[in-house]
Amino acid sequence: MAKLCRENELVRKISQGFRGFGDGSVRIGTGDDAAIWEPRKGHETILTSDWFLEGTHFLREKHPPDSVGWKSLARAVSDVAAMGGRPRCFLLNVTLPSASDGGWLDDFLGGLRRASRALRCSLAGGDTTRQDRILINITVIGEVAAGQAVLRSGARKGHLLFVSGTLGEAELGLRQLRKSKGKVRATNAPLSKHLYPEPRVALGKWLAKNRLVTAMMDISDGLSTDLARLCEASGVGALIEESALPISQGVRRSEALRFALHGGDDYELLFTASPTQANRLRTNYRGLPITCIGKITTPKKLLLAKNDGRQEVLSPRGWDPFRK
Repeated sequence: MAKLCRENELVRKISQGFRGFGDGSVRIGTGDDAAIWEPRKGHETILTSDWFLEGTHFLREKHPPDSVGWKSLARAVSDVAAMGGRPRCFLLNVTLPSASDGGWLDDFLGGLRRASRALRCSLAGGDTTRQDRILINITVIGEVAAGQAVLRSGARKGHLLFVSGTLGEAELGLRQLRKSKGKVRATNAPLSKHLYPEPRVALGKWLAKNRLVTAMMDISDGLSTDLARLCEASGVGALIEESALPISQGVRRSEALRFALHGGDDYELLFTASPTQANRLRTNYRGLPITCIGKITTPKKLLLAKNDGRQEVLSPRGWDPFRK
């Protein structure tokens, strides 16, 4: 399609591909003035919203359109996972250039549909308009059993600090993508992690349901930045063991360590547990590694314990859109 179809046609194009699946929680979806969503009894509602912007979060000439669709939903769902909840439905707001490639839009919607099915999160509605860049905003509605939501503010002195998965892989994948010519494919683990992240919904639900954690959030902007946020919310500090960090393989250790500490887009879970809770944790959950990387301390500062025994201040150097 050489020109962007009229809005009604565009809305129909988006809506048709999302019909026929979901959990039935959206009683009235696209096609009306607003959606009607029905929460389940005994649950609390989780609301989260996330931007995904051309030129900032993805490059149209580099990122496959289906990965943009997948990632735009997956990264928003990760916030629900970080509270121990499950996604139910989402709103899609998107701006498209007036002269947009129909192939790009079709592939984008294909990736978004795959994510919607995989994450059991149905489209409830949204809005469309024209702009000279592709700008995507996703709002996810999720739920968690009443009283089970895990916040950032529950970490206390002596609690142990854990992460899921491998840290820094997505940043390594981004570096590979930037060096490539044209659009890339997910040919290895780092590229897959960057292009098609998997929010840890099942792990978050398991941790919350079994009351195994005291505080939790997802790692979207880098460990150093997100850990600082968790510690600020809890009024504590943390000591991280460099040797314990689960880092990427096949790359220089110094580079892998830097990516693990400061690289973004991992969408792994960062959480704390009391010593008693920690004894009940597994070293992996459904094949996903769970690693203890340090502990919570009383001094309100972040420290990194080096392999040579020295300790140094860990400054937040992850992603910050407002940093000059």
